[in-house]
Amino acid sequence: MEQKWELKLYIAGKTLKSETALYNLKKYCREHLEGRYSIEVIDLLKKPQLAEGDQIFAVPTLVRKVPVPIRKIIGDLSNEEKVLVGLNIVPVKK
Repeated sequence: MEQKWELKLYIAGKTLKSETALYNLKKYCREHLEGRYSIEVIDLLKKPQLAEGDQIFAVPTLVRKVPVPIRKIIGDLSNEEKVLVGLNIVPVKK
C-alpha cells in the first residue's frame, strides 16, 4: 500500500504569498503524489490558537504530519526542488 501524505498549510489571511503557497503545493501534489495526499489549510487569522500545536512562527508554513518525521517548510513554496527535497518526495519522472 502506498504512503498517504498529510499536509497542513498555515496561512494568515488571503495574501498573495499564502495564495501562491497553496497554488504551488496543489501543483506539486498533483504532479508527484497523485491520489495519495490530503491538504488542510489553516488560517491563523481565524484560528490563532492552532499555531501553537505545530509551533508555527511564520506564515505561510507547510507542515508534513505524515509520513513521519514531521517536516516544515516556510515561504511561498515557489522553489519546487527545495519543496520536494524538504518534504522528502521523490519526483515523478515525466
